[in-house]
Amino acid sequence: MTQFRNDHLSFSRLALFEQCPLSYRFKYIEKLAGESNNAMRFGKAIHSVLEQLVLEAISEEHSGVLPEARALVLFKEAWVAEGLSGIELFQEGRETIQRFIHEQGVLDERNVLAVEKEFRLSVGPFTVLGFIDRVDYVDDETVQVIDYKSNHQLFTRDEVDNSLQLSLYALAARKLWPWAKKVKLCFWMLRHGLRQETERTQEQLDAALAYVEMLGQQTETATSFPARLNTNCPYCSFRPFCDAYDRALKGTLDYVCSDLADLDAVAKEREQVAKVAKIAYARKEELDRVLKAHLKEQGELVLSGVKYRMFNTTKVEYPLAATLEALGPVTGKSWNELVAELAVIDPKALDSLMKKLGGETDRSRVLLLKAELDANATKTHSPRLWAKEVTL
Repeated sequence: MTQFRNDHLSFSRLALFEQCPLSYRFKYIEKLAGESNNAMRFGKAIHSVLEQLVLEAISEEHSGVLPEARALVLFKEAWVAEGLSGIELFQEGRETIQRFIHEQGVLDERNVLAVEKEFRLSVGPFTVLGFIDRVDYVDDETVQVIDYKSNHQLFTRDEVDNSLQLSLYALAARKLWPWAKKVKLCFWMLRHGLRQETERTQEQLDAALAYVEMLGQQTETATSFPARLNTNCPYCSFRPFCDAYDRALKGTLDYVCSDLADLDAVAKEREQVAKVAKIAYARKEELDRVLKAHLKEQGELVLSGVKYRMFNTTKVEYPLAATLEALGPVTGKSWNELVAELAVIDPKALDSLMKKLGGETDRSRVLLLKAELDANATKTHSPRLWAKEVTL
């Protein structure tokens, strides 16, 4: 068999090899056509809208708030082009675009140095190819690299500070804008209206180059490409070709602990069970979506001896002011006493309000307010098992 050679490397290639060598083999060596999923198409649609929106601002020499009406037209076009469906996802997309426009605020097109900028880096015998979503001018010595993310989950501080993707972007920015003495790096978390920022030292960049070269060599010298079950398996484009995923769906474990006194064995099986359970639950949600779509049309289904139908759950919410006014005369309690006894602040609603204030009010005032709120908050703790893979 002829040894595989990369025509180029990219962050996505290297990340896929680390995440699951078998998926890497399917995509880049066997060149199989994988399935796309809603999450991938949704992210692509959002990126397309933001790219086009900023490019139009540059073309029209527009300085000011980006036009929301135009953004929503672009989103509808991208939605259709990507073949997306579902009212909840559509609404989430609109809200994501609107949030971006609010968080962006006034855009001076003269400060946008590049949009969807291609770069090539020479790393040992390899060429690393990539595209940066956006690069902004900060001052005469500084540029900021922005990568749009439509992830549901935020990155941890450690993940941001050690992201190989951002390290490659920093190297590219230094090459493309050699006058910049400082490169700021940013993951713009679109679903959260939050920018996670970091920078890189020269030592970190040197380490990133060495790591990329080593990984590139591994992709070409590997003699086996094992499947590696992980939380992304339910969304993998190559599920139909993966025996490991098929076994996981059927609840098959490659290893079962025979001695519960052996903690290493217990942990090994526990991690397998955790991954299988996540894969099975994600598959259940996928199947539920199919059944729900048919139930909207038929009302009831009887399949394989099971009856399915949709039903509504009722959630009762009592308006605060009217409720307290009604309770006061009967209970004999004051407004403040009833508030202390009954009122509870929704943490998510409060968090949303604080984010909104962050875009409208001086940051120092918001931080002081947050500290005051946290000081008055009541915190409860419950023990939970935490687990994360480590490299030995």
